[in-house]
Amino acid sequence: MDLRFGDSKPTDEERAAVDALLGPPESSWEGADRSDADLRWARGGREARDRRDQLLPALHALNDRVGWISEGALDYVCRRLTVPPAEAYGVATFYAMFSVRPRPATVLHVCTDLACTAAGASELCATVEARLGPESGVKVERSPCLGLCERAPATLTIRAGTPARPGVSPLGELEDEAVQAEGGSGGAAHGDGKGKGRRGRNTLHATAVCAPATPARAIAAATAPESAPTEAAPETAVPQTGTPAPTLTLLHRIGTADPTSLDDYRAHGGYTALRRAFALGPAAVIREVTDAGLVGRGGAAFPTGRKWQATAAQPDHPHYLVCNADESEPGTFKDRVLMEGDPYALVEAMTIAAYATGAHRGYLYLRGEYPRALARVTHAIEQARTRGLLGDDVLGQGYAFDIEIRRGAGAYICGEETALFNSIEGHRGEPRSKPPFPVEKGLFSKPTVENNVETLVNVLPILTMGAEAYAAIGTPASTGPKLFCVSGSVARPGVYELPFGATLGELLALAGVRDNLRAVLLGGAAGGFVRPDELDIPLTFEGTREAGTTLGSGVVMAFDDTVPLPRLLLRIAEFFRDESCGQCVPCRVGTVRQEEALHRIADRTGAAAADDIALLREVGRAMRDASICGLGQTAWNAVESAIDRLGAYE
Repeated sequence: MDLRFGDSKPTDEERAAVDALLGPPESSWEGADRSDADLRWARGGREARDRRDQLLPALHALNDRVGWISEGALDYVCRRLTVPPAEAYGVATFYAMFSVRPRPATVLHVCTDLACTAAGASELCATVEARLGPESGVKVERSPCLGLCERAPATLTIRAGTPARPGVSPLGELEDEAVQAEGGSGGAAHGDGKGKGRRGRNTLHATAVCAPATPARAIAAATAPESAPTEAAPETAVPQTGTPAPTLTLLHRIGTADPTSLDDYRAHGGYTALRRAFALGPAAVIREVTDAGLVGRGGAAFPTGRKWQATAAQPDHPHYLVCNADESEPGTFKDRVLMEGDPYALVEAMTIAAYATGAHRGYLYLRGEYPRALARVTHAIEQARTRGLLGDDVLGQGYAFDIEIRRGAGAYICGEETALFNSIEGHRGEPRSKPPFPVEKGLFSKPTVENNVETLVNVLPILTMGAEAYAAIGTPASTGPKLFCVSGSVARPGVYELPFGATLGELLALAGVRDNLRAVLLGGAAGGFVRPDELDIPLTFEGTREAGTTLGSGVVMAFDDTVPLPRLLLRIAEFFRDESCGQCVPCRVGTVRQEEALHRIADRTGAAAADDIALLREVGRAMRDASICGLGQTAWNAVESAIDRLGAYE
């Protein structure tokens, strides 16, 4: 792909998909038919360049409509946005869900990550591939974690084409008219013109989730006629649902309130926190969050109040709020559960965070593998906007705030905050060097506060119960409740809410751990393994650090002695090799060398594996010390812990 435009032309369908998002081109410089006026002056260049952030939505529009991105279609997008074709090609090839080569309109993604591997995903995938030949019109792709670990093994079918019929959600569920096959979110921006005069359209197409999947069910979903309703995925698993409400703080509405009803949300305490925030004022809201001791729930555990205060104090404007809903860590699905089961809580929490930090526009970066969450949150945003809870005058308080959803497209690295900013802006999702930090120069080089879904939802109980009462939950250093994603060899997998300080053994007892427990992985692929005799580890950030492991984002994956540990470690290495953005040498080369070494010793133990284990340690230290971001810095953690704590190759 060259920097210059080529001679390839888009098809009528490809042109229509792009024009539906960006509007019709105004001149031949943007791809319209040439006119005499266009020969005298060039129009729209500066305005088009200011819309570079629409590159990812435009690629989604093409992929959703056609199923792949042709050279002519990419060329047309580049003309519309004044983006060099080589740069756009680099973006299109960065994401796993896009293809720049022809493929069938229907793609069946089979999860082959940790929980699904332990549940037989390799056999499932092999059977499906054997039965679905080229004549089936279905492309089978092995996928990293789909975020359905509590129902492993899992598949996701995505069928490109025109939007589904009105009134039917992308999962085949008959829902409220606002949850349509085509939904949009966004609105006029405030302060800098970003998003002005358009809405970021999020077009939902035919999708089908099978979890737990069998070959027959997965094939039936992938080959069902387009007009036939697909089988709806069951509601997300929250094993604690039905317990008395006082025992749950973050999950108390899930399973009891209708996630599509704003009235039901308000009847269960919704928007009480936002009203209190307006009564307190921005500075007092930040003080409450600080006094509550809330820290980030994504793994870094940075104090949320400090981040908000640093952003609010910046003189440069506008300020932005970004909600990171791109949870791609294998074994993590808590944010999906919150968005699917309590979407209005996220909308309210984002509004509070924006109010406190002086932001008037928020972006929700949602991973592309979450169709139900996209439908639910899109509906919640539209309803909140209709009822005056988003827009130019939120709750009649004279405060303007709106939310735009941006869909990810399958890139684990975009969970890193600066990579996420680059993705939204229309660049490759590669991390930036720090400093400057996001609170100074974040999204669009403006002060930005970034939090994940669970962190933001914790703000609601802080404001409703007060900072002191919230801080009394958990431990002095790790306050409040924490969500844990439990999967693997347990009887009741799902999302559990416990106060910080509960032990790993107490959590696994709730989930019904099996007697033949071999190991527990904390923190997902970037975390570490612990032994069955270490279940007294307190589930706090400080407690897991003292135990030589990590809490991470709350992943707890149990594996019994039927799971081949070397194969599991090899899958972790494959994951990091695939997901490395390739920007820095230690990670780009180190993840490949790690996988190669694990391949060599997969069937060897003892002295035969000693040289490769020594090499693994050397490579792991190099990645940890010299990688730009957390992906490379943590890529060796799980393998190291398996060797040292579990004796994986002895």
